[in-house]
Amino acid sequence: MAKTPREYLNEFTQGLNDVAKTNRDNVKAFMNLLGVTYKPGALDTKTKELMSVAIAAYNRCEYCITYHVYKALEVGATREEIMEAAMVAVAFGGGPSMAYSVSLLKASIDEFEPDFKK
Repeated sequence: MAKTPREYLNEFTQGLNDVAKTNRDNVKAFMNLLGVTYKPGALDTKTKELMSVAIAAYNRCEYCITYHVYKALEVGATREEIMEAAMVAVAFGGGPSMAYSVSLLKASIDEFEPDFKK
C-alpha cells in the first residue's frame, strides 16, 4: 500500500479545500449533495454510510473507501457491519472488490476505529 488510510483521507479532504479556493461553487454544491444525501430519511445515516462503503469497495476507489469507512465509524458502525457491507460488494465485484476489502478497507478500519473508541 503506497499510502496509509489516513494519508488518503487527509489528501482527499485537503484537496477539497484547495480546489474550493478556485472552484468554490462546485465544491460547495458537491458538499451540499453529500449533506442532503446522508441526512436521515427512510434510511438512517449509518445505513447510508454502509451502502457507501460497499459501493466504494465495488468501485475500487481508494479515497471513497477511506472516507466512507471513517464516516461509517463516526456514525456508530462496527467493524463487523463495515466488513459485512464490504462482502456485499464482493458478491457483485468478485476478486477486485475482495482485494480492496481485505487490504485498504480493513486497514482503514484498523486505522480509524481507535478514533471513535470511548
